[in-house]
Amino acid sequence: MKISHFLIVACLGALPLTVAAQWQWIDNNGKKVFSDQAPPITVPEKNIVRRPGSPMRSVTPPSAPQTSTQPEPALAPRAGASSSLSRPAGVDRELEEKTRRAEEADKAKQAAEAERLARAKADNCARARQGKSTFDSGIRIARINANGEREIMDDGARDAENRRLQSIIDSECN
Repeated sequence: MKISHFLIVACLGALPLTVAAQWQWIDNNGKKVFSDQAPPITVPEKNIVRRPGSPMRSVTPPSAPQTSTQPEPALAPRAGASSSLSRPAGVDRELEEKTRRAEEADKAKQAAEAERLARAKADNCARARQGKSTFDSGIRIARINANGEREIMDDGARDAENRRLQSIIDSECN
């Protein structure tokens, strides 16, 4: 048997598993409702046809609303209601855990960004100090102009570049 045949058989065998997680109940209008979520609390227990993981049971749709002096079962708490009440607490814990993780990730991202900026600032400081020491040494410095030609900096250009480097050192090296 080829592996493709095996995969097809496995997929066909797993298909009914998705249907097993379905709720089925009869609403107030007598229509069957299928959902992956539990029915509303207003649906009486007797109208719930199928729960996830339980076998299907046969229920006849209600014919007419009963008018009796007894309280309706819809207003009485269901047996499954206690499990649904404990469930939101778990959902809240999961939500709190998820928000806590998101906050931690945000703080870590901000710390990484601050570290990256600090490294860039230190690098700018080191480059400015190295450039200033080169200009202070008095050697001739050549630059490439707009035409692509090499030209030696005169004293005015050296002073302007020296002031620019000093302002970078003042702002980046504190």
